[in-house]
Amino acid sequence: MRLPRPLGISGPEVWLPERRQSAREAVDLGLLDAETADELGYDRLPVADLAPPEMACEAGRRALAAAGVPAAEVGAVLHAWIHYQGHDLWSPAHFIADRLGAGAAVPVGVQQVCNGGAAAVELAAARLFVEPGLGSALVTTADAFLEPGFDRWSGDYGIGYGDGATALVLHHLADTEGGRPADLVLHSISTVAAPRLERMHRGDDPFSPAARTLGPRVDIRRTKKAFLAAEGLEAFTEASARALRSAVESCLEAAGLAATGDQPLRYVVAPRLGRKTVDLAYAPLLTKLTGAELLRPGTDTGHLGAGDAAASLAELHARRLLEPGEYALVVSAGAGFTWSCLLVSAA
Repeated sequence: MRLPRPLGISGPEVWLPERRQSAREAVDLGLLDAETADELGYDRLPVADLAPPEMACEAGRRALAAAGVPAAEVGAVLHAWIHYQGHDLWSPAHFIADRLGAGAAVPVGVQQVCNGGAAAVELAAARLFVEPGLGSALVTTADAFLEPGFDRWSGDYGIGYGDGATALVLHHLADTEGGRPADLVLHSISTVAAPRLERMHRGDDPFSPAARTLGPRVDIRRTKKAFLAAEGLEAFTEASARALRSAVESCLEAAGLAATGDQPLRYVVAPRLGRKTVDLAYAPLLTKLTGAELLRPGTDTGHLGAGDAAASLAELHARRLLEPGEYALVVSAGAGFTWSCLLVSAA
């Protein structure tokens, strides 16, 4: 998505519960073996005591306060998630808007699985440009991967799932009418999909009338095994590499940068997947395409569902990793499959 002009990101926040389960604890409890724990590379995973929408409210309050934006002035609330939000037929986005006092906002739920946070930013950006009087958009994500319905350590291959929430405020910059100062500047967003890979999370399973009909837990390993048996690993790796390359190159091109390494791109930030998964599927291609230093966040958060991209934006800002004139490319990916890249710089 080529933005007509850059947008501001303010108050990017990650909210994590205090409770943690370390990889060593998980091994001792028999939740995974030591070899898998080493391949994942996570030190610990956060474990929620609050429902996901409640965590999103905590992150949202902090983001609005840090951005200096009154909730009443927010024009849109976009909330993304991948797992159960606490009620069966219900809109968590409306709950978040109401609890935060954003009564004038239009709440929207975004379901693009793990790429949902990046998709929500992209949708918010589009709306800001087609509706200039919107003001600011609040983007939140939240997920909790709790027993008995989800096995955070062993329910998937190459990924450990951490509980938590993220939030950020997207808005026009101060040099435009109605704009305001920002913490980060968003220059471009690109999204590329490979729909033929949707079977990775469907497998050979029949359509069922309700969640958990086929079993008491989400079992991503089962569906991935079925896909690989039918399609082969190459079908996934080739489509993934092609889409990731396209997302990176189009994002840089949209901002007037070339994917050559000869540019002020300081960092490229990988999704919060397991160490071995990043090593095989992301690190070689991202390093070759950009020449930038690869950041591998998430050793103390795990994969945050829809929140990986926003969490990385929050860490870039909180740790002051970017100097003026430097860029970072934040990579997001989700089942379906969809890949997004967000190019940001220090404000």
